[in-house]
Amino acid sequence: MDEGGDQGKRPQSVLFMCGQNVIRSPVAEALARHYFGRSLYVASAGVRPGDPDPFVEAALEEVGLTLGKHKPHTLEDLEDLNFDLIVSLAPEAHHAALELTRRLPVEVEYWPTLDPTIAAGGSREQVLGAYRAMRDSLTNRIRDRFRPPRKARV
Repeated sequence: MDEGGDQGKRPQSVLFMCGQNVIRSPVAEALARHYFGRSLYVASAGVRPGDPDPFVEAALEEVGLTLGKHKPHTLEDLEDLNFDLIVSLAPEAHHAALELTRRLPVEVEYWPTLDPTIAAGGSREQVLGAYRAMRDSLTNRIRDRFRPPRKARV
């Protein structure tokens, strides 16, 4: 339950959580699927329901990705909560994830990730810039955290 994570231990399944499952967690899910394919099972959920955000799709399209058929959903909407790791991206999601650990044996990592709707203002390009920054930050964090450990040289 930390902010750094154990770089030596790679989970098999990860749930990304944020407030409404419309910006941060679905972007993290799309990025993790892109970089790790079937070698890492990923899903995302929000604490409460939300509505799709068009800037998310625009920011993902710039790097050749899409949310596909993603529909925002909450933890209650998930059929299975059997994850090795929950990555919370917002304070309210972190509290919800910690509550889950009271009844489920799951590790939790908190990656504070700025909500681009709060950081953004001004022109469309400035708003999109905040979404790009969030996307790029998650890209780096996901690639660093979930890449398979390097084998020791003999």
